[in-house]
Amino acid sequence: MLLIAWIKLHPFLAFILVALLAGWWLGLPVNLLMVSIKTGIGGLMGDLLLTIGLGAMLGKLIAETGAAQQIAQSLIQLFGEKHLQWAMMLTGFVVGIPLFYNVGFILLVPLVFSITYNSKLPIVYTAIPMLAALSVTHGFLPPHPSPLAISAQLNANTGTVLLYGLLIAIPTVIIAGPLFATTLKKMEAKPLSIFEPKQIATELLPGKFNSFFSALLPAILMIVFALFQFNEVSTGTMLKFWSDPSIVLLLSLTFATISLGIANKYSVKSIMQFFSDAIQEIAPILLIIAGAGALKQVLTDSGISKQIAQSIEHIAIHPLILGWLIAAIIRVCIGSATVAALTAAGIMAPVLLSIPFNPNLMVLAIGAGSLMFSHINDSGFWMFKSYFNLSIKDTLKSWSVMETIVSIIGLLGVLALNSLL
Repeated sequence: MLLIAWIKLHPFLAFILVALLAGWWLGLPVNLLMVSIKTGIGGLMGDLLLTIGLGAMLGKLIAETGAAQQIAQSLIQLFGEKHLQWAMMLTGFVVGIPLFYNVGFILLVPLVFSITYNSKLPIVYTAIPMLAALSVTHGFLPPHPSPLAISAQLNANTGTVLLYGLLIAIPTVIIAGPLFATTLKKMEAKPLSIFEPKQIATELLPGKFNSFFSALLPAILMIVFALFQFNEVSTGTMLKFWSDPSIVLLLSLTFATISLGIANKYSVKSIMQFFSDAIQEIAPILLIIAGAGALKQVLTDSGISKQIAQSIEHIAIHPLILGWLIAAIIRVCIGSATVAALTAAGIMAPVLLSIPFNPNLMVLAIGAGSLMFSHINDSGFWMFKSYFNLSIKDTLKSWSVMETIVSIIGLLGVLALNSLL
Protein backbone atom coordinates (compact mmCIF):
# COMPACT_ATOMS: atom_id res chain seq x y z
CA MET A 1 0.00 0.00 0.00
CA LEU A 2 2.82 2.41 0.85
CA LEU A 3 4.75 1.67 -2.34
CA ILE A 4 1.68 2.24 -4.52
CA ALA A 5 0.10 5.20 -2.71
CA TRP A 6 3.19 7.17 -1.60
CA ILE A 7 6.05 6.26 -3.91
CA LYS A 8 3.65 5.80 -6.87
CA LEU A 9 5.14 2.49 -8.02
CA HIS A 10 3.20 0.43 -10.52
CA PRO A 11 1.22 -2.24 -8.58
CA PHE A 12 3.02 -5.07 -10.42
CA LEU A 13 6.44 -3.79 -9.31
CA ALA A 14 5.14 -3.23 -5.78
CA PHE A 15 3.86 -6.81 -5.56
CA ILE A 16 7.13 -8.30 -6.86
CA LEU A 17 9.34 -6.18 -4.58
CA VAL A 18 7.25 -6.97 -1.52
CA ALA A 19 7.22 -10.67 -2.46
CA LEU A 20 11.04 -10.66 -2.59
CA LEU A 21 11.43 -8.71 0.66
CA ALA A 22 8.77 -10.74 2.46
CA GLY A 23 10.31 -14.05 1.37
CA TRP A 24 13.75 -12.98 2.57
CA TRP A 25 12.45 -11.49 5.82
CA LEU A 26 10.25 -14.50 6.63
CA GLY A 27 13.13 -16.93 6.20
CA LEU A 28 12.25 -18.54 2.89
CA PRO A 29 15.47 -20.13 1.53
CA VAL A 30 17.05 -17.95 -1.14
CA ASN A 31 17.25 -20.84 -3.61
CA LEU A 32 13.46 -21.29 -3.31
CA LEU A 33 12.43 -17.63 -3.33
CA MET A 34 12.36 -17.10 -7.09
CA VAL A 35 10.85 -20.55 -7.57
CA SER A 36 8.02 -19.52 -5.26
CA ILE A 37 7.46 -16.24 -7.11
CA LYS A 38 7.43 -17.91 -10.53
CA THR A 39 5.14 -20.66 -9.27
CA GLY A 40 2.71 -18.07 -7.94
CA ILE A 41 2.67 -16.14 -11.19
CA GLY A 42 2.37 -19.26 -13.33
CA GLY A 43 -0.33 -20.84 -11.20
CA LEU A 44 -2.62 -17.83 -11.21
CA MET A 45 -1.98 -16.97 -14.87
CA GLY A 46 -2.63 -20.57 -15.82
CA ASP A 47 -6.10 -20.24 -14.33
CA LEU A 48 -6.90 -16.79 -15.68
CA LEU A 49 -4.96 -15.82 -18.80
CA LEU A 50 -7.25 -17.60 -21.26
CA THR A 51 -10.42 -16.43 -19.57
CA ILE A 52 -9.46 -12.77 -19.21
CA GLY A 53 -7.99 -12.61 -22.71
CA LEU A 54 -11.02 -14.17 -24.38
CA GLY A 55 -13.36 -12.02 -22.31
CA ALA A 56 -11.55 -8.86 -23.36
CA MET A 57 -11.79 -9.85 -27.03
CA LEU A 58 -15.52 -10.51 -26.73
CA GLY A 59 -16.15 -7.19 -25.00
CA LYS A 60 -14.15 -5.27 -27.61
CA LEU A 61 -16.05 -6.96 -30.44
CA ILE A 62 -19.40 -6.08 -28.87
CA ALA A 63 -18.29 -2.46 -28.51
CA GLU A 64 -16.73 -1.98 -31.94
CA THR A 65 -19.50 -3.64 -34.00
CA GLY A 66 -22.20 -1.46 -32.44
CA ALA A 67 -23.91 -4.25 -30.49
CA ALA A 68 -23.62 -2.26 -27.25
CA GLN A 69 -25.14 0.80 -28.93
CA GLN A 70 -27.99 -1.34 -30.25
CA ILE A 71 -28.65 -2.73 -26.76
CA ALA A 72 -28.81 0.79 -25.29
CA GLN A 73 -31.08 2.17 -28.00
CA SER A 74 -33.42 -0.83 -27.77
CA LEU A 75 -33.81 -0.51 -24.00
CA ILE A 76 -34.40 3.24 -24.24
CA GLN A 77 -37.13 2.69 -26.84
CA LEU A 78 -38.70 0.02 -24.63
CA PHE A 79 -38.76 2.07 -21.43
CA GLY A 80 -39.38 5.52 -22.88
CA GLU A 81 -38.18 8.88 -21.55
CA LYS A 82 -40.28 8.62 -18.37
CA HIS A 83 -38.32 5.58 -17.20
CA LEU A 84 -35.03 6.50 -18.79
CA GLN A 85 -33.08 5.79 -15.61
CA TRP A 86 -34.16 2.17 -15.62
CA ALA A 87 -33.25 1.84 -19.28
CA MET A 88 -29.76 3.17 -18.55
CA MET A 89 -29.42 0.82 -15.56
CA LEU A 90 -30.29 -2.21 -17.67
CA THR A 91 -27.98 -1.01 -20.44
CA GLY A 92 -25.09 -0.81 -17.98
CA PHE A 93 -25.94 -4.24 -16.60
CA VAL A 94 -26.29 -6.06 -19.93
CA VAL A 95 -23.32 -4.35 -21.56
CA GLY A 96 -21.30 -4.55 -18.34
CA ILE A 97 -21.31 -8.35 -18.20
CA PRO A 98 -18.96 -8.84 -21.19
CA LEU A 99 -17.23 -5.42 -21.14
CA PHE A 100 -14.42 -4.38 -18.80
CA TYR A 101 -15.34 -1.38 -16.67
CA ASN A 102 -13.15 1.25 -18.34
CA VAL A 103 -14.25 0.16 -21.83
CA GLY A 104 -17.91 0.20 -20.78
CA PHE A 105 -17.49 3.65 -19.23
CA ILE A 106 -15.83 5.17 -22.30
CA LEU A 107 -18.38 3.53 -24.60
CA LEU A 108 -21.60 4.31 -22.72
CA VAL A 109 -21.01 7.71 -21.11
CA PRO A 110 -21.10 9.53 -24.49
CA LEU A 111 -24.37 7.71 -25.13
CA VAL A 112 -25.72 9.18 -21.88
CA PHE A 113 -24.69 12.63 -23.08
CA SER A 114 -26.54 12.12 -26.36
CA ILE A 115 -29.71 10.97 -24.58
CA THR A 116 -29.73 13.78 -22.04
CA TYR A 117 -29.08 16.42 -24.70
CA ASN A 118 -32.30 15.30 -26.37
CA SER A 119 -34.39 14.64 -23.24
CA LYS A 120 -33.03 17.61 -21.22
CA LEU A 121 -32.94 15.48 -18.07
CA PRO A 122 -30.24 16.12 -15.42
CA ILE A 123 -27.17 14.31 -16.69
CA VAL A 124 -25.77 12.98 -13.38
CA TYR A 125 -29.26 11.80 -12.41
CA THR A 126 -29.44 9.87 -15.68
CA ALA A 127 -25.90 8.49 -15.64
CA ILE A 128 -25.56 7.16 -12.08
CA PRO A 129 -27.86 4.12 -12.60
CA MET A 130 -25.80 3.01 -15.60
CA LEU A 131 -22.48 3.52 -13.79
CA ALA A 132 -23.76 1.68 -10.71
CA ALA A 133 -24.60 -1.29 -12.94
CA LEU A 134 -21.15 -1.19 -14.56
CA SER A 135 -19.51 -1.08 -11.14
CA VAL A 136 -21.51 -4.02 -9.79
CA THR A 137 -20.75 -6.24 -12.79
CA HIS A 138 -17.06 -5.28 -12.48
CA GLY A 139 -16.88 -6.25 -8.80
CA PHE A 140 -19.30 -9.18 -8.57
CA LEU A 141 -19.69 -11.04 -11.84
CA PRO A 142 -17.36 -13.30 -13.82
CA PRO A 143 -15.92 -13.08 -16.47
CA HIS A 144 -14.55 -9.81 -15.06
CA PRO A 145 -10.90 -10.11 -13.96
CA SER A 146 -11.37 -9.36 -10.26
CA PRO A 147 -14.07 -11.96 -9.40
CA LEU A 148 -12.33 -14.46 -11.68
CA ALA A 149 -9.00 -13.96 -9.93
CA ILE A 150 -10.53 -14.15 -6.45
CA SER A 151 -12.39 -17.31 -7.45
CA ALA A 152 -9.10 -18.87 -8.55
CA GLN A 153 -7.35 -17.92 -5.29
CA LEU A 154 -10.19 -19.22 -3.10
CA ASN A 155 -11.00 -22.32 -5.22
CA ALA A 156 -14.56 -21.09 -5.79
CA ASN A 157 -16.83 -22.29 -8.59
CA THR A 158 -17.07 -19.56 -11.24
CA GLY A 159 -20.57 -20.50 -12.36
CA THR A 160 -21.90 -20.53 -8.80
CA VAL A 161 -20.22 -17.17 -8.11
CA LEU A 162 -22.00 -15.74 -11.16
CA LEU A 163 -25.35 -17.19 -10.08
CA TYR A 164 -25.06 -15.87 -6.51
CA GLY A 165 -23.61 -12.61 -7.82
CA LEU A 166 -26.65 -11.98 -10.00
CA LEU A 167 -28.98 -12.50 -7.03
CA ILE A 168 -27.06 -9.91 -5.03
CA ALA A 169 -26.38 -7.55 -7.94
CA ILE A 170 -30.03 -6.88 -8.82
CA PRO A 171 -31.12 -5.21 -5.53
CA THR A 172 -27.71 -3.55 -5.20
CA VAL A 173 -27.97 -1.88 -8.60
CA ILE A 174 -31.54 -0.74 -7.97
CA ILE A 175 -30.65 0.92 -4.64
CA ALA A 176 -27.33 2.45 -5.75
CA GLY A 177 -28.71 3.38 -9.17
CA PRO A 178 -32.23 4.74 -9.74
CA LEU A 179 -33.12 5.14 -6.04
CA PHE A 180 -29.94 6.97 -5.02
CA ALA A 181 -29.96 9.04 -8.22
CA THR A 182 -33.24 10.69 -7.19
CA THR A 183 -31.19 12.69 -4.67
CA LEU A 184 -29.01 14.09 -7.49
CA LYS A 185 -31.66 15.72 -9.69
CA LYS A 186 -30.46 19.23 -8.83
CA MET A 187 -26.76 18.55 -9.37
CA GLU A 188 -25.56 20.58 -12.36
CA ALA A 189 -22.98 19.22 -14.78
CA LYS A 190 -21.65 20.58 -18.06
CA PRO A 191 -19.82 17.80 -19.92
CA LEU A 192 -16.84 18.87 -22.01
CA SER A 193 -17.50 19.14 -25.75
CA ILE A 194 -14.58 16.76 -26.41
CA PHE A 195 -16.74 13.92 -25.08
CA GLU A 196 -19.69 14.51 -27.42
CA PRO A 197 -20.89 11.16 -28.78
CA LYS A 198 -19.78 9.60 -32.05
CA GLN A 199 -22.23 6.87 -32.93
CA ILE A 200 -22.64 4.26 -35.67
CA ALA A 201 -25.55 4.88 -38.03
CA THR A 202 -28.62 2.89 -36.95
CA GLU A 203 -28.89 1.04 -40.26
CA LEU A 204 -25.35 -0.31 -39.80
CA LEU A 205 -25.96 -1.75 -36.33
CA PRO A 206 -26.39 -5.52 -35.78
CA GLY A 207 -29.89 -6.79 -35.02
CA LYS A 208 -31.44 -6.49 -31.57
CA PHE A 209 -31.66 -10.20 -30.79
CA ASN A 210 -28.17 -10.78 -32.14
CA SER A 211 -26.76 -7.96 -29.97
CA PHE A 212 -28.44 -9.08 -26.75
CA PHE A 213 -27.75 -12.77 -27.28
CA SER A 214 -24.10 -12.25 -28.17
CA ALA A 215 -23.52 -10.04 -25.12
CA LEU A 216 -25.33 -12.34 -22.70
CA LEU A 217 -24.21 -15.72 -24.08
CA PRO A 218 -21.28 -16.16 -21.61
CA ALA A 219 -23.57 -15.49 -18.64
CA ILE A 220 -26.30 -17.76 -20.05
CA LEU A 221 -23.90 -20.66 -20.55
CA MET A 222 -22.21 -20.23 -17.16
CA ILE A 223 -25.57 -20.13 -15.35
CA VAL A 224 -26.90 -23.19 -17.22
CA PHE A 225 -23.79 -25.23 -16.41
CA ALA A 226 -23.83 -23.98 -12.79
CA LEU A 227 -27.43 -25.12 -12.39
CA PHE A 228 -26.51 -28.57 -13.71
CA GLN A 229 -23.68 -28.80 -11.18
CA PHE A 230 -25.73 -27.25 -8.38
CA ASN A 231 -28.54 -29.78 -8.87
CA GLU A 232 -26.02 -32.58 -9.33
CA VAL A 233 -27.65 -33.57 -12.62
CA SER A 234 -24.26 -34.58 -13.87
CA THR A 235 -20.72 -34.20 -12.66
CA GLY A 236 -19.13 -36.04 -15.54
CA THR A 237 -15.91 -35.15 -17.27
CA MET A 238 -17.68 -33.65 -20.32
CA LEU A 239 -19.78 -31.30 -18.16
CA LYS A 240 -16.68 -30.09 -16.35
CA PHE A 241 -14.97 -29.49 -19.68
CA TRP A 242 -17.80 -27.51 -21.28
CA SER A 243 -18.50 -25.53 -18.09
CA ASP A 244 -14.91 -24.32 -17.81
CA PRO A 245 -14.98 -20.48 -18.15
CA SER A 246 -12.31 -20.57 -20.86
CA ILE A 247 -14.40 -22.95 -22.98
CA VAL A 248 -17.57 -20.93 -22.35
CA LEU A 249 -15.85 -17.73 -23.48
CA LEU A 250 -14.22 -19.42 -26.47
CA LEU A 251 -17.65 -20.66 -27.63
CA SER A 252 -19.16 -17.20 -27.04
CA LEU A 253 -16.34 -15.44 -28.85
CA THR A 254 -16.61 -17.82 -31.81
CA PHE A 255 -20.35 -17.20 -32.05
CA ALA A 256 -19.97 -13.41 -31.75
CA THR A 257 -17.14 -13.33 -34.31
CA ILE A 258 -19.49 -14.91 -36.85
CA SER A 259 -22.79 -13.24 -35.83
CA LEU A 260 -21.50 -9.71 -35.08
CA GLY A 261 -18.38 -9.63 -37.21
CA ILE A 262 -18.36 -11.74 -40.36
CA ALA A 263 -22.16 -11.68 -40.81
CA ASN A 264 -22.04 -7.86 -40.71
CA LYS A 265 -19.27 -7.75 -43.36
CA TYR A 266 -16.36 -7.02 -41.06
CA SER A 267 -13.17 -8.48 -42.50
CA VAL A 268 -11.24 -11.07 -40.54
CA LYS A 269 -8.32 -8.64 -40.50
CA SER A 270 -10.37 -5.88 -38.85
CA ILE A 271 -11.81 -8.32 -36.31
CA MET A 272 -8.31 -9.50 -35.42
CA GLN A 273 -7.32 -5.85 -34.94
CA PHE A 274 -10.17 -5.47 -32.42
CA PHE A 275 -8.77 -8.48 -30.57
CA SER A 276 -5.22 -7.08 -30.61
CA ASP A 277 -6.45 -3.78 -29.19
CA ALA A 278 -8.33 -5.66 -26.46
CA ILE A 279 -5.19 -7.50 -25.35
CA GLN A 280 -3.28 -4.22 -25.13
CA GLU A 281 -6.01 -2.77 -22.92
CA ILE A 282 -5.91 -5.61 -20.40
CA ALA A 283 -2.12 -6.06 -20.24
CA PRO A 284 -1.80 -3.85 -17.10
CA ILE A 285 -4.54 -5.87 -15.38
CA LEU A 286 -2.78 -9.14 -16.17
CA LEU A 287 0.49 -7.83 -14.70
CA ILE A 288 -1.23 -6.77 -11.47
CA ILE A 289 -2.89 -10.18 -11.13
CA ALA A 290 0.45 -11.92 -11.79
CA GLY A 291 2.14 -9.85 -9.09
CA ALA A 292 -0.60 -10.70 -6.61
CA GLY A 293 -0.09 -14.39 -7.38
CA ALA A 294 3.62 -14.06 -6.60
CA LEU A 295 3.01 -12.45 -3.21
CA LYS A 296 0.34 -14.98 -2.28
CA GLN A 297 2.67 -17.90 -3.07
CA VAL A 298 5.54 -16.42 -1.02
CA LEU A 299 3.21 -15.92 1.95
CA THR A 300 2.02 -19.52 1.59
CA ASP A 301 5.46 -21.10 1.14
CA SER A 302 6.98 -19.14 4.04
CA GLY A 303 4.29 -20.40 6.43
CA ILE A 304 3.10 -16.91 7.35
CA SER A 305 -0.31 -17.61 5.82
CA LYS A 306 -0.97 -20.21 8.53
CA GLN A 307 -0.01 -17.73 11.23
CA ILE A 308 -2.31 -15.10 9.68
CA ALA A 309 -5.12 -17.66 9.58
CA GLN A 310 -4.58 -18.67 13.21
CA SER A 311 -4.57 -15.07 14.40
CA ILE A 312 -7.69 -14.19 12.39
CA GLU A 313 -9.54 -17.25 13.73
CA HIS A 314 -9.73 -15.63 17.16
CA ILE A 315 -11.06 -12.26 15.97
CA ALA A 316 -14.69 -11.88 17.03
CA ILE A 317 -15.98 -10.96 13.56
CA HIS A 318 -17.88 -12.87 10.89
CA PRO A 319 -15.45 -14.18 8.21
CA LEU A 320 -17.47 -12.62 5.39
CA ILE A 321 -17.41 -9.24 7.11
CA LEU A 322 -13.69 -9.64 7.74
CA GLY A 323 -12.98 -10.37 4.06
CA TRP A 324 -15.11 -7.37 3.07
CA LEU A 325 -13.39 -5.12 5.64
CA ILE A 326 -9.84 -6.03 4.56
CA ALA A 327 -10.69 -5.34 0.91
CA ALA A 328 -12.46 -2.09 1.83
CA ILE A 329 -9.50 -0.77 3.85
CA ILE A 330 -7.04 -1.52 1.05
CA ARG A 331 -9.38 0.01 -1.54
CA VAL A 332 -9.71 3.27 0.40
CA CYS A 333 -5.95 3.43 0.96
CA ILE A 334 -4.69 2.75 -2.57
CA GLY A 335 -7.68 3.23 -4.87
CA SER A 336 -7.42 0.12 -7.06
CA ALA A 337 -10.36 -2.25 -6.71
CA THR A 338 -8.42 -5.06 -8.42
CA VAL A 339 -5.40 -4.75 -6.10
CA ALA A 340 -7.68 -4.53 -3.05
CA ALA A 341 -9.59 -7.65 -4.06
CA LEU A 342 -6.53 -9.74 -4.88
CA THR A 343 -4.66 -8.75 -1.73
CA ALA A 344 -7.68 -9.45 0.49
CA ALA A 345 -8.16 -12.82 -1.23
CA GLY A 346 -4.53 -13.73 -0.56
CA ILE A 347 -5.02 -12.97 3.13
CA MET A 348 -8.34 -14.81 3.43
CA ALA A 349 -7.36 -17.92 1.42
CA PRO A 350 -5.64 -19.68 4.35
CA VAL A 351 -8.54 -18.73 6.63
CA LEU A 352 -10.92 -20.76 4.49
CA LEU A 353 -8.66 -23.80 4.93
CA SER A 354 -9.03 -23.69 8.71
CA ILE A 355 -12.60 -22.37 8.92
CA PRO A 356 -15.06 -24.28 6.73
CA PHE A 357 -16.85 -21.58 4.76
CA ASN A 358 -18.56 -21.01 1.42
CA PRO A 359 -15.79 -19.71 -0.88
CA ASN A 360 -18.33 -18.50 -3.44
CA LEU A 361 -19.79 -16.05 -0.94
CA MET A 362 -16.33 -14.96 0.18
CA VAL A 363 -15.54 -14.01 -3.43
CA LEU A 364 -18.59 -11.74 -3.45
CA ALA A 365 -17.87 -10.27 -0.01
CA ILE A 366 -14.34 -9.35 -1.05
CA GLY A 367 -15.62 -8.03 -4.38
CA ALA A 368 -18.07 -5.77 -2.55
CA GLY A 369 -15.36 -4.51 -0.22
CA SER A 370 -13.08 -3.72 -3.15
CA LEU A 371 -15.62 -1.15 -4.43
CA MET A 372 -15.80 0.83 -1.19
CA PHE A 373 -15.62 4.67 -1.33
CA SER A 374 -13.78 5.52 -4.52
CA HIS A 375 -12.04 8.87 -4.05
CA ILE A 376 -9.07 10.91 -5.29
CA ASN A 377 -6.63 7.97 -5.48
CA ASP A 378 -8.86 6.03 -7.90
CA SER A 379 -8.70 6.54 -11.67
CA GLY A 380 -12.45 5.91 -11.89
CA PHE A 381 -13.06 8.95 -9.69
CA TRP A 382 -11.13 11.19 -12.09
CA MET A 383 -12.75 9.68 -15.19
CA PHE A 384 -16.19 10.52 -13.78
CA LYS A 385 -15.12 14.01 -12.70
CA SER A 386 -13.49 14.79 -16.05
CA TYR A 387 -16.23 13.44 -18.30
CA PHE A 388 -19.00 15.19 -16.36
CA ASN A 389 -16.92 18.32 -15.62
CA LEU A 390 -17.85 18.30 -11.91
CA SER A 391 -16.16 19.78 -8.86
CA ILE A 392 -14.39 17.42 -6.49
CA LYS A 393 -17.13 18.09 -3.92
CA ASP A 394 -19.92 17.07 -6.32
CA THR A 395 -17.92 14.05 -7.51
CA LEU A 396 -17.63 12.89 -3.89
CA LYS A 397 -21.36 13.48 -3.32
CA SER A 398 -22.35 11.49 -6.41
CA TRP A 399 -19.72 9.01 -7.58
CA SER A 400 -18.08 8.24 -4.22
CA VAL A 401 -21.39 7.83 -2.39
CA MET A 402 -22.72 5.59 -5.16
CA GLU A 403 -19.68 3.30 -4.89
CA THR A 404 -20.06 3.19 -1.10
CA ILE A 405 -23.72 2.19 -1.41
CA VAL A 406 -22.77 -0.57 -3.86
CA SER A 407 -20.18 -1.89 -1.39
CA ILE A 408 -22.43 -1.85 1.69
CA ILE A 409 -25.56 -3.21 0.01
CA GLY A 410 -23.41 -5.86 -1.64
CA LEU A 411 -22.14 -7.01 1.76
CA LEU A 412 -25.68 -7.06 3.19
CA GLY A 413 -26.77 -9.15 0.21
CA VAL A 414 -23.93 -11.63 0.80
CA LEU A 415 -24.85 -11.95 4.49
CA ALA A 416 -28.53 -12.42 3.63
CA LEU A 417 -27.71 -15.12 1.08
CA ASN A 418 -25.39 -16.81 3.60
CA SER A 419 -28.22 -17.02 6.12
CA LEU A 420 -30.43 -18.77 3.55
CA LEU A 421 -27.90 -21.37 2.34
